[in-house]
Amino acid sequence: MKFDYDLLVVGGGSGGVRAARVAASLGARVAIVEGRFWGGTCVNVGCVPKKLYVYGSHYAQSFREAEGFGWSVSDVSHEWSLLKQRKDAEISRLNGIYSRLLENSGVECYQGYARFEDPHALEVDGKVLSARYILIATGSTPVFPDIPGKEYLQSSDRLFELERKPDSAVIWGGGYIAVEFAGILAGLGIQTTLVYRGPQVLKRFDPDVSALVQKQLAEKGVVLKLEDDISNVVRADSGQHHVTLQSGEVLQVDEVFCATGRRPHTDRLNLEAVGVDTGKRGEIHVNEHYATSQPHIYAVGDVIDRVQLTPVALAEGMYVAHRLFGGQPRAVPYQLIPTAVFTQPAIGTVGLTEPEAREQGYDIDIYRATFKPLKHTLSGLEERTLVKLIVDRTTDKVLGAHMVGDEAADVIQGITIAMTAGATKADFDRTIGIHPSSAEEFVTLREPVS
Repeated sequence: MKFDYDLLVVGGGSGGVRAARVAASLGARVAIVEGRFWGGTCVNVGCVPKKLYVYGSHYAQSFREAEGFGWSVSDVSHEWSLLKQRKDAEISRLNGIYSRLLENSGVECYQGYARFEDPHALEVDGKVLSARYILIATGSTPVFPDIPGKEYLQSSDRLFELERKPDSAVIWGGGYIAVEFAGILAGLGIQTTLVYRGPQVLKRFDPDVSALVQKQLAEKGVVLKLEDDISNVVRADSGQHHVTLQSGEVLQVDEVFCATGRRPHTDRLNLEAVGVDTGKRGEIHVNEHYATSQPHIYAVGDVIDRVQLTPVALAEGMYVAHRLFGGQPRAVPYQLIPTAVFTQPAIGTVGLTEPEAREQGYDIDIYRATFKPLKHTLSGLEERTLVKLIVDRTTDKVLGAHMVGDEAADVIQGITIAMTAGATKADFDRTIGIHPSSAEEFVTLREPVS
């Protein structure tokens, strides 16, 4: 058969764009389709704007810290509309960069939503495009619990579109998106309440990490309503929302943000018509090479619901492009994926948590230190830093590294390199530290605490 393209990519986010560019560089005829915005969730309503808002919200704490170093800070105020304006300009710039990167790579770009017409062809705004291979990289979308007043819930995406700063807000959820947004709102002076059905936020993280972050959230003004849930939401004539909890308590707030999870974004694709197998949440089933039940159709990123992280989608997209068009595919190392959560202070983590290591049968030593970083000996803040290593007693290999503290993401990125290379605790012990820094604590942990 003769096709319009060698590869047709559906989804202009991180994984799709990377796959399209790499495939084109290997000589393939490539087209990409995007229905909303170039760069996907990460660039537009995820990683990038979130980190910019984290930076913006942290200045309130920085001003307080400055007084401990002799600065006199007064008449401090924040202009929400200016933050949004500057954020919008940066996102627009990045959208343009993504579009130009694709065009300069020789990739043909189509704006619109794609729907399968047959196994090798998709319809996009009335135009049918055919391809020898098709890659689905449509990402994920927020999930809203089905409660009375569901229509008044805002997704976390919506925060970046608000023109006016609310005086008060509820964050519903206990995962990393919820705690990041709680920190942002509280830092910007918004009365913030986090509602979560479990006893501990960040339940998938190491218990020492989640416990410290939860404690510091409360110390920074976030009201925690744990082991509770939202029953319904009513919008009052005043414009405020009355949020009724299962405990019976009623919260009156300006906005209610829902961060209770995301699901693969596959609704529009008409996958059942072409025999692509999916799971109960809409996730696309793939094999070890990211091929679906139709061997010429591939899928990567959030839509396969393995690891919802931008760098993972990039790696998966590159693997598919190299495998299909003559490159050297490099398998994604799922067992050592570093993760950062931009709480305040941040979390950095890689490898196994302590419960995971024990569940997998390892005989382990735990090395841990919690301390007040040097800056806060003068700032007066009670913020603490945590570093933790999980070590296999049998092989001395470092199985997990976890940190809560300033620049945790940057520190853990370097440790991930060492762990990928197979570093042992002895390797850490003979490494010279950088003094004074929080990072040096990782190479000065001498005695196991358990």
